[in-house]
Amino acid sequence: MAKFYQGFFRPRNPQKYKGDPQNIIYRSSWELKFYLECDKRDDIIEWSSEEIIIPYVSPKDNKVHRYFPDAVIKVRDKDGKIITIMIEIKPLAQTSPPVKKKGVTKGFINEVLTYAVNEAKWEQAQKYCDKKGWKFQIMTEKELGIK
Repeated sequence: MAKFYQGFFRPRNPQKYKGDPQNIIYRSSWELKFYLECDKRDDIIEWSSEEIIIPYVSPKDNKVHRYFPDAVIKVRDKDGKIITIMIEIKPLAQTSPPVKKKGVTKGFINEVLTYAVNEAKWEQAQKYCDKKGWKFQIMTEKELGIK
């Protein structure tokens, strides 16, 4: 069984964090790795974690739920322009539709539902970002440099 890492992140540069720097929670080792990068990189001038709430309709029950994107960062690009990016951190396997193998299993149905919920969240996140002039990015183990 996979081991999940959760805890409180204590930034070395709390002035960069938008929100309460004493209440930064990471829910995976991947999020921890990303938060460490946000804290130390000079080009990331501001960041937050799960500070924004985006409503979405879940395809599981057709009800409105709340989505908390993993992070929002403000980055200074190589030309000095500041870009705001909303980040979601997910395993690569959860970012594309599941492939049906032999028969329909409970596991496959769960994968389909998980993907459908993620798509609903990401669609609303993209709309939110479009309205604000932000970018929306899903980061996987590939972007995080995790094997």
